[in-house]
Amino acid sequence: MVEYLACPDLTGKTLILADPMLATGQSLVATYNALMPFGTPKNIHIMAVIGAQDGVDFLEKNVPEDTNLWIAAIDKTLNNKGYIVPGLGDAGDLAFGKKLQH
Repeated sequence: MVEYLACPDLTGKTLILADPMLATGQSLVATYNALMPFGTPKNIHIMAVIGAQDGVDFLEKNVPEDTNLWIAAIDKTLNNKGYIVPGLGDAGDLAFGKKLQH
């Protein structure tokens, strides 16, 4: 779910989506889907530092075939919480403080 979105016309532009950790791919696909009413980009690039194969597979099924994925490392699996294994777990979330929900 995208809660707030302000976007110019994307028609014919290069769209770059970045996610430090591509785990399930669901947030990137939700972002992509939220942007599509703003026009069809000429090129789409998705960048991630680390990812899981599950997330890569999900992207391949849910974004255009000619989308470019740039990723530094792909780990094999996700655990039952959707964290990349071995990956970084919820380090990205915890970098901003203790979680408010459990």
